Amino acid sequence: MGERYTTARITVGGEHFEILVKPDNALDFKLGKPAGIQNILVIDTIFADAGKGLRASEEKLKKAFQTTDPYKIAETILRHGEFQLTTEQRHKLVEEKRKQIVAFISRNCIDPRTGFPHPPLRVEQAMEQVRIIIDPFKSGEEQARDVMDALRPILPLKIQQIRIAVKIPPEHAARVLGVAKELGTIRQEEWQKDGSWVSVVEMPAGLHNSFLERIGKITQGNYQTKILK
Repeated sequence: MGERYTTARITVGGEHFEILVKPDNALDFKLGKPAGIQNILVIDTIFADAGKGLRASEEKLKKAFQTTDPYKIAETILRHGEFQLTTEQRHKLVEEKRKQIVAFISRNCIDPRTGFPHPPLRVEQAMEQVRIIIDPFKSGEEQARDVMDALRPILPLKIQQIRIAVKIPPEHAARVLGVAKELGTIRQEEWQKDGSWVSVVEMPAGLHNSFLERIGKITQGNYQTKILK
């Protein structure tokens, strides 16, 4: 795949769909930066197999996306499908996330044997030793929890935990529940009669801001939280 374009793809109902995109513009869109879909597509065509030049039929497009508009379909593919990064893009993103993870662990964790933080170099070396796989699209803070679990067998870690009381209205409860499970551990929960979700979630203190940011976007600010002592 040349550096001038790359592929984004999605599978819907067993059918495969692909688009050809400009790598930098597509990455900006994927990362939430302003990028018009017309400036992302190399060609306004939805393919069944871009490599072979096979176009997807209008019938299959209509069935999968309820539209044949290539721009609307392309936006869906970019938002929910898989984007093939260039080698340079992947390397840059992975390195950025690696630095975020190292900084988070070094800032928030201590060596329980000494009571002092682990130097960043020690964390980096431990990550190399256990061969951590880094997701280029997921924030470093969100990945830090899984990385810490992987490092503990070779790098003693202790992190400050907080407990957060959470109340989420019914229309957002399922999605926020998923975020809570991803970033923390649900210690208590109750589904109220109106469908609201009330819980106590335990997580590393350093993930608190990420948690609030994500549930804020999901609920558009319609939530209640309180840090418990």
